[in-house]
Amino acid sequence: MTSRPVYHFNSIIVRTPSRSVVDGLRAEDRGSPTYDGVKAEHDAYLEAMRDAGVKATVLPPLEAFPDSVFVEDPALVFTEGAIVLRPGAAARVRETQEIAPTLREMFHTVLDLPAGYADGGDVLTTRESVMIGLSARTDRAGAVALRACLDKLGRKSEIVATPEGVLHFKTDCSLLDDETVLSTNRLARSGVFKNFRQMIIPDGEEPAANALRVNDVVMVGSDFPRTIEMLDKAGYGVVPLKTTEIGKIDAGLSCMSLRWFSEAS
Repeated sequence: MTSRPVYHFNSIIVRTPSRSVVDGLRAEDRGSPTYDGVKAEHDAYLEAMRDAGVKATVLPPLEAFPDSVFVEDPALVFTEGAIVLRPGAAARVRETQEIAPTLREMFHTVLDLPAGYADGGDVLTTRESVMIGLSARTDRAGAVALRACLDKLGRKSEIVATPEGVLHFKTDCSLLDDETVLSTNRLARSGVFKNFRQMIIPDGEEPAANALRVNDVVMVGSDFPRTIEMLDKAGYGVVPLKTTEIGKIDAGLSCMSLRWFSEAS
């Protein structure tokens, strides 16, 4: 482990949304997104990432997999290597076969989750440890298997609880810096972030919790003005990004990329 901040990235992998993205999974019906709307949000996201100083590997769309634009769920990436996960939604399991060849090209070490199910959306990397949230998409067997994989990469980890009814652990939280997390009230109440400074999302803006710190900026959904104001007043360099369309299919900003610091870059 280096002293480099865990939000210091120079490399990302993203996937262009497919036209089938309008059929993406959703826990509740908030209306269907449009392909053009998702594509516009993804384009702006990619531009913001490049502006933040990362090199992007852009993978082609996969029409057979509506949710494949959300590359964070089928894999995890670190400077030390990558882990091919086993998504907890049956419709997404085979996405791993599509992304694994890219990971094997780009990383010396690529591990496969040997048991259970785990989604990358349930994994929050902090300076102290990699937090693995149990959820409807990440079961205990998957979390235990993931801990073993992380151990092989030299990463400490811990298993934590995701609030009932919340899709992914990171639906309700994100890292702002090495000492600070952005969290919903319901997740903060669980005590999982007792060792961190906590900034609590204003009531009614809970989806804003899935923000994304990349180098010097914090990307935040532009539909959440009170959260943006709070972070701005706290001195963070906020980049508002539209998430209206991806929000209709249970997604947020972290979902759309795999991020790491490549020593080779």
